[in-house]
Amino acid sequence: MTSRIVGTLRRHPISTVAVGTVLLVMLVVGAALFQPWRLFTSSTVNEALPGPASEIAVTTPAPDPASPAPNGASPSPGTLAPPSNTASPTTAVLAAGAFQSQEHPTSGTAVLLRLPDGSHVVRLENLASSDGPDVKVWLSDLDAGGDWFKYRSGKYLDLGLIKATHGNQNYTIPAGADLQGLRTVVLWCDRFSVAFGSAALQ
Repeated sequence: MTSRIVGTLRRHPISTVAVGTVLLVMLVVGAALFQPWRLFTSSTVNEALPGPASEIAVTTPAPDPASPAPNGASPSPGTLAPPSNTASPTTAVLAAGAFQSQEHPTSGTAVLLRLPDGSHVVRLENLASSDGPDVKVWLSDLDAGGDWFKYRSGKYLDLGLIKATHGNQNYTIPAGADLQGLRTVVLWCDRFSVAFGSAALQ
């Protein structure tokens, strides 16, 4: 059998070269597209918390000024009263949620911050996920978890390529971006339209 194959190749050298070239091109294109080596690579970026780190506050919707607390009680711990004109600006945690795995194991916390200048940042804390081609950080109006492929069909805001597979990272939300209904942070592989993981902001 082997000698027969060798004989065929010798009789058709041009065809053999053509087939070999096609196979080589397919191998190179496949490697460039799927980047299988990323299954074994990772990276870490640790960025400082944006804004004055000593002044971080958790916010909840402000109570109606026309409805004072019963019996003159003070706001419960963790609830901020409306800031006065003399209050120093703070970095506020507006929402946060833990990542859940989808196509790849993913853990950590996503946090939505409002900085003292009024800008907004999505911060990923203690992130641990997998490497992959074209992985981006998205804000989505669809629920976290479940179907890996659904997020392309909803409303989303692309915050750019993920900086690393691990660590603590900040992603600035463009000024004037419409955040209405965007309640989920997604690690989205744009090349294959699949979510590595997602976190519900609550």
